[in-house]
Amino acid sequence: MQMMHAPRAATIVLPLLLAAAVHGAEPPRPATDAPLDGREGHPLALENFRPRSMLRLDNHPPQRARFPAVDVHFHPRLKMHSSPQGLDEYVRLMDEQNIALSVSLDGGTGESLAEHRKFLWTKYPDRFVIFSTLDFIGAGKNSEPETWDCHRPEFGRRAAELLADAKAQGASGLKFHKTFGLAWKNPDGSLIKIDDPRWDPIWEACGRLDLPVLIHTADPAAFWEPIDEQNERWEELKRHPEWSFHGPQWPPRLELLEALLRIVARHPQTKFIGAHVASNAEDLRTVGRWLDAYPNLYVDLAARIAELGRQPYTARDFFLKYSDRILFGTDGPRTRGRLLPHWELLETRDEFFAYGDEPFPVQGFWNIYGLDLPDEVLRQVYLENALRLIPGVRERYERWQAAPAKP
Repeated sequence: MQMMHAPRAATIVLPLLLAAAVHGAEPPRPATDAPLDGREGHPLALENFRPRSMLRLDNHPPQRARFPAVDVHFHPRLKMHSSPQGLDEYVRLMDEQNIALSVSLDGGTGESLAEHRKFLWTKYPDRFVIFSTLDFIGAGKNSEPETWDCHRPEFGRRAAELLADAKAQGASGLKFHKTFGLAWKNPDGSLIKIDDPRWDPIWEACGRLDLPVLIHTADPAAFWEPIDEQNERWEELKRHPEWSFHGPQWPPRLELLEALLRIVARHPQTKFIGAHVASNAEDLRTVGRWLDAYPNLYVDLAARIAELGRQPYTARDFFLKYSDRILFGTDGPRTRGRLLPHWELLETRDEFFAYGDEPFPVQGFWNIYGLDLPDEVLRQVYLENALRLIPGVRERYERWQAAPAKP
């Protein structure tokens, strides 16, 4: 069993000092040039910490999903770079892992959407559904927000027309990335607000056209904290300091989440899918209150199994109560090693297992536990909610089912 590894680039002294104090001895003073390997009384650099778990567990990780799944959070253009070979390999992995369909969130509009349709649907028309994305910059210059298309008059109306065309091309929804609220700017240099009334025609069009909106609003709570000894994502943020949103130049995380809820409330006819457990997987009680208050709000679990699996009792209760509001997603394409922990989390009562196969944890510095969800809940999360919510999924799923037997 893979044990979690420790953060890098910091040094600790193991309990030798405490032991020496208890026994009344002078603590050892290693030479300053001693290797930081923790051996023979040497200090230990955390980057060299490789603990081996002494637990002996009867875990039984599944090798594929128990029921056919729809991955509603997939980035073939962003992460696969539209590689035909990569697409072939990914479809083989889908077959192996019992993933019936994946939802591309990289569609674009106009010619960009047409190009993406050709990439996915020429060879695999029944394995992929496409969500559009909007170009807020257009012909403007990236460094000059005053030139961006979104700041020209009637952008919302023009965007709505593009969405109608995308629907006619076969698009099934609209994706908004966290750049919307955390990167895109107004002409005065301020960050664009999620609930700016200028975007209301977009949300209205999505409701009218039956295009669900999958929206990524914020990141883990620890990303808004100082990168210091108390930050539970220190190792991750030390490797990726550009992921930090700590500081007065960034909007408070709560402000972003509240802005999302305001547009959900203003547009009850539009279905919103809060990506990454509505960007608040650390606080499932609050997410549950949001789901209670807004019947047009759903969540996906993409890239949050590390958070869900470290709170197995709370997460299991959440899945049982809101089984008709949660969609399966991975933020893939994932490797086989990154997919398998999803099935183990959702289907088993396994204990203390790694949520990825990397040498260091890709997110939090911990292992996770299985939720052991009932079959009826698994069917909803894996498949049935997507069949009901996302246009185009049911027809493709039925054709996939009717195709020759899968592995």
